[in-house]
Amino acid sequence: MTSRIPRDSRLRLVRPRPLAAAPRAVNQRRPRRPAPRPPEGTPARAELARMARSGLAAAARVAHWADTALRPGRDSASPDGKGTLSEATAERAARDLGLTVTQVRKDWDTARLAGLVEVHGDSARPGWRLRAWDRDDSAVLRGWVALFDAWSLAHPEPEQHEHGAVADVVSALPQVLSFLQLSAGPVPVEQLLDLLEQRVTELRTERCEIPYGPQPVPVADAVATEATAAEDTPLAPLLDWALQALASVGALTYGDGQATLTPLGSWAVWVKLEQICVAAQSPAGNIEQSAEAMLRGCAQLRPNAARDEYRAWLAARPVGSAVAELLGAARGDDALLRGLAFEALRVVGAPAEPDVRAVLDQPTLRPYALLWLAEHDGIDPEDAHEVLTRDEATWLWVDTAAAVADHGEAPMLVRHLESSVQPTVPALLDEVRAVGHPRTVQVLVALAAAHPDPALAKAVRRAAFQVHTGGS
Repeated sequence: MTSRIPRDSRLRLVRPRPLAAAPRAVNQRRPRRPAPRPPEGTPARAELARMARSGLAAAARVAHWADTALRPGRDSASPDGKGTLSEATAERAARDLGLTVTQVRKDWDTARLAGLVEVHGDSARPGWRLRAWDRDDSAVLRGWVALFDAWSLAHPEPEQHEHGAVADVVSALPQVLSFLQLSAGPVPVEQLLDLLEQRVTELRTERCEIPYGPQPVPVADAVATEATAAEDTPLAPLLDWALQALASVGALTYGDGQATLTPLGSWAVWVKLEQICVAAQSPAGNIEQSAEAMLRGCAQLRPNAARDEYRAWLAARPVGSAVAELLGAARGDDALLRGLAFEALRVVGAPAEPDVRAVLDQPTLRPYALLWLAEHDGIDPEDAHEVLTRDEATWLWVDTAAAVADHGEAPMLVRHLESSVQPTVPALLDEVRAVGHPRTVQVLVALAAAHPDPALAKAVRRAAFQVHTGGS
């Protein structure tokens, strides 16, 4: 039998700790080791970024248009709150950009998946990657990797295929991509199909097919029926869909009965295999930098070294303007900077209290401000998270996961599951979907790509698809 619910979805219980400590974990680097070298023949980083900019040029164009035309107070972008452009907005964009409505919607979805634009209720705003698009190759490459991780959302499955079989193929694709990357050249589709069939068989054999928790007999029968349907589904059409989807995001070329990874696709698969992330630039001259640049420079440092940098930066400025600048950086779209800004505000201490209280009505900053104020009032940091409501804690969990997904390593994102307040993965996914964080899809896609448990990864990937499409 096949289940869409992991066999054991319970999260390992750990000693409660403040969720504000989670962003700190991003800074706690393991001892440095020599950076792995990409395979011979991999283009230089600047050339990879140029390829990514070219591939995402249409999405960036729509995102820049949205930045200008859909700011607060202007026409609605997404009246349904699901991120879908309204008909009037799509038609307006098509007129302004000289595109068809269909192309505008496609580019809009790509921009969302790549983190170039974020939808908040009925309004849209540029993601931090768009702000850094022309000057930061790391931001561009991270945006492309986010789209690469979400290939199955960028090119949705044909409706006639059985969903369980589709999920199995998505779970098995990393091994297919690894084989393509190691082959370093064209591979016949027949060979890829053999590998896919072997991997899907292994996944179905390895996992337990019984749903977690007591289930009435009719449900078990339904699961058995679903399993049979999935196993009877031929995989060749699904492999064709997967290869077309990966080709649509620029990860490979597909035609004449063979597939070949593009330089970007080969590099991205290598990055996944090595479980590395693009490092932030080394800090230099932080005292002279803006708050945002200083925080980015401190992202690599251990907590004690970062606090020294914060103190030096604060000492060179009037407290009032320094606090205002830190809060301005926290309002941006990079979740890592949000966490680091409040770490810097902890160094400021009491003089920052009025300004921190003033941002309690801002949803993006409220959880961080509540934790800051609780610790300032003398509550033990281990217990400070208790001042948050369940929704606030869940929103902060997603925000921290976004920081880890953007700046951390895959194992760190998997470990982040332990800090959630929900006792089970299904409960976490339900509340994450309900809380409405703008980065929910990207976080779930990244978690699914990183998690070693195929069953859990499938459940997370399904939740990402439901959030992306507005389904339930």
